[in-house]
Amino acid sequence: MFTKFYPSATLVLAISFLMPTATLAAPVVRKAAGPNAATIQSAVDDFRNALGQNNGVGGTFPNGRREINWDGVPDNFAASNKLPPDFFNVDSPRGVFFQTPGQGFQVSANIGVAPIEFGNINPTYSSIFRVFSPQRLFTALGSNITNVLFFVPGTARKATVNGFGAIFTDVDRWGSTKIEYFGANNKLLFSDFVPNVPNSKESLSFLGVVFNQGERIYRVRITSGNAALSFNNNDGGTRDIVVMDDFIYGEPQPQR
Repeated sequence: MFTKFYPSATLVLAISFLMPTATLAAPVVRKAAGPNAATIQSAVDDFRNALGQNNGVGGTFPNGRREINWDGVPDNFAASNKLPPDFFNVDSPRGVFFQTPGQGFQVSANIGVAPIEFGNINPTYSSIFRVFSPQRLFTALGSNITNVLFFVPGTARKATVNGFGAIFTDVDRWGSTKIEYFGANNKLLFSDFVPNVPNSKESLSFLGVVFNQGERIYRVRITSGNAALSFNNNDGGTRDIVVMDDFIYGEPQPQR
């Protein structure tokens, strides 16, 4: 029987505050940005193909990839409720656990349930975000930082992956949004900024990295925009409010 895994306060602090040590890596980077899904589709498809077949939910596999598009999350775990950080390792096993220095996570609501695209947090947000795969999005609450840790799907056994990518919406300012890739012992393998579309609304951006020289990703740290979602934080000027859509990553393999 699987026992839920909840990182201790010590682990959370270690994830959030340890100073990483950079190391040499050989990443293959795919990125794109534009006004709609069509403008980033080829970069996303290239990244998917680099990782291999989609393994869906549950089980373990020697290769391939996993995807999260948020759309199958039950309404009781979507806005205005919180998403359990282990939902995609316990309820829908795909081998990830989320951590943030904020107050948890939220998946946006379906039409007719609550205001869409985080309009429940700030009514202006429904007009600045766009979905890549309709109709839900994902965000940390009270923070713009999301850590993604990997596990053998459906278990408490730590795992690593060979690649990770994410889709973002409304990245206006260069340098506001990035993904950092960490190996074992908190070594920074690689970091890159997510491409932006200046002064845009409802744009989409993608960044994906595959390591092809044997490097393994223990966790990723995502910085989404330069401010957390809030009723008082409108997008514009120097403030860039960004949320996430699909996550795509290599099949989690047991950590060695």
